[in-house]
Amino acid sequence: MSPGRAHAPRRPWRGRRVVLGVTGGIAAYKTVQVARDLTALGAQLDVVLTQGATRFVAPLSYEGVTGRSSLTDMFSTRGAALHIRVARDADTVLVAPATADFVARAAQGRANDLLTTILLATRAPVIVAPAMNDRMFDHPQTRANLQHLEEVLGYRVAGPGSGPLAYGEGEGPGRMLEPDELVEHVGRALESPDLEGRRVLITAGPTREPLDPVRYLGNRSSGRMGQALARAAWRRGGEVSLVSGPSQLDAPPGVEWVAVETALEMVEAVRERAERADLVIYAAAVADYRPAAPHDEKVKRSRSGPRFQVELEANPDVSQEVRPLLGAGTVTVGFALETDALREGAGRKLEEKGFDLIVANDARAPGAGFEVDTNRVLILHAGGGEEELPLLSKDQVAEEILERALKVAARRW
Repeated sequence: MSPGRAHAPRRPWRGRRVVLGVTGGIAAYKTVQVARDLTALGAQLDVVLTQGATRFVAPLSYEGVTGRSSLTDMFSTRGAALHIRVARDADTVLVAPATADFVARAAQGRANDLLTTILLATRAPVIVAPAMNDRMFDHPQTRANLQHLEEVLGYRVAGPGSGPLAYGEGEGPGRMLEPDELVEHVGRALESPDLEGRRVLITAGPTREPLDPVRYLGNRSSGRMGQALARAAWRRGGEVSLVSGPSQLDAPPGVEWVAVETALEMVEAVRERAERADLVIYAAAVADYRPAAPHDEKVKRSRSGPRFQVELEANPDVSQEVRPLLGAGTVTVGFALETDALREGAGRKLEEKGFDLIVANDARAPGAGFEVDTNRVLILHAGGGEEELPLLSKDQVAEEILERALKVAARRW
């Protein structure tokens, strides 16, 4: 998984049965990490390798990270109907990497190895992650095969990405998605599509307000909470836009990533998407003030002396700027980071800004606030009611927030 992400069983992977099909491509080495991460998240894996896959990665590698035997032989001593049992028990099937040859065989409905027979027998969602040379991917027959998988068979095609290919093949489209992306695709296949057909708008991260070309006023927000919310909303089927200030994190899969720098840029990006939003979550740590007159050149200490004064002016409030644009049924969730009087400050903000929910946390509480993967929050509801959650990973907090937002939505949508 991405560096720093929590490895603990949780929704929607916990207790679910996942078939991981591995075919004979160089990208097969990445799927050991996929197997490890899915197992850590609580999924029970059946890893099925084609004969070609075993030339790249040994079955024992998967057994070492899943604790379960890998499957390679259609005519196994474990029973002639092995493919039926595995296919019947599956909650979803992920084929990664899916080579050009496998894509062709799957599109034709072939059943000449254990993996293709499982595909014919299963009724679970199937995810195919193509991985091949860019020229093979660009071949009309490969494109036609992938289109057939999607439009006729209803498979989900995840990727491919674009980037460095196998040694000596340069860069281009055809690269298999990274393990953390594939894990999220599996999560989307397993999750209830509560937000299918709904537009979700989320703000995340800090803003940077320029003082001069090299300095800025900002805060320590990493964007982790907003990213966790975006991933969770996408897994539930939402069409998600994430308006993010500067962050070292990668864009979540399937999400529209809108990179901004300042509070003014964030307001504009949110305004452009607000009218179509069904759910808006304001998780960004927007700077309240900005330098009134940013310098065009670097401010030098030798010129400014021992004291340097900066006049600040207030930034617009993102949620209040776009509030008139929101539809009558739009659900809104705010965040409140406080250092004292948490309940009082959050309650006042909830009332003044007209949110349906507000998520409050203490910046000084151990394991909460900025630059950590966990959070301890208090959720206040418009009209009364509050819930204090224990220390959880930010991914778990995101799920809890969405559950409560959906309860509000159930009364409006």
